[in-house]
Amino acid sequence: MALPVGATAPDFTVQDTNGNTVKLADYAGKTVVLYFYPKDDTPGCTKEACSFRDNYQQYLDQGITVFGVSMDDSASHQAFTSKFNLPFPLLADTDGAITQAYDVAGEMNGFKYAKRVTYVIGADGNIQQVYETVNTETHATDILSALGL
Repeated sequence: MALPVGATAPDFTVQDTNGNTVKLADYAGKTVVLYFYPKDDTPGCTKEACSFRDNYQQYLDQGITVFGVSMDDSASHQAFTSKFNLPFPLLADTDGAITQAYDVAGEMNGFKYAKRVTYVIGADGNIQQVYETVNTETHATDILSALGL
């Protein structure tokens, strides 16, 4: 079960697509969309990533940071980013620490993955919205609508 609205978002430090260190604490005072997904370059995950790609400018215009998180490594993230021209960083949660902290870990036939859950983290560091049911094709616009944007 995902973390509840109002909970403090767990801090993390991780490498992104390009090997840069990303700390959630560095985004204090900003809204962050943290979307978890199972696997790079799979049909649903590609639709979801492209939904954020196609609406990314609207997020930027509102000062909202977008991060995709899966348990894939940086090399996989780089290939996925390049193939689909993703303009936002993907976080390489290879040890599953972020996935565990946000209570979105899944396992099927021995394959560990992040469940498809999205958190909107407010400027105060608390979780404002949780999406456990996602339409991968419209997810980015659904979040913008819910935020009144």
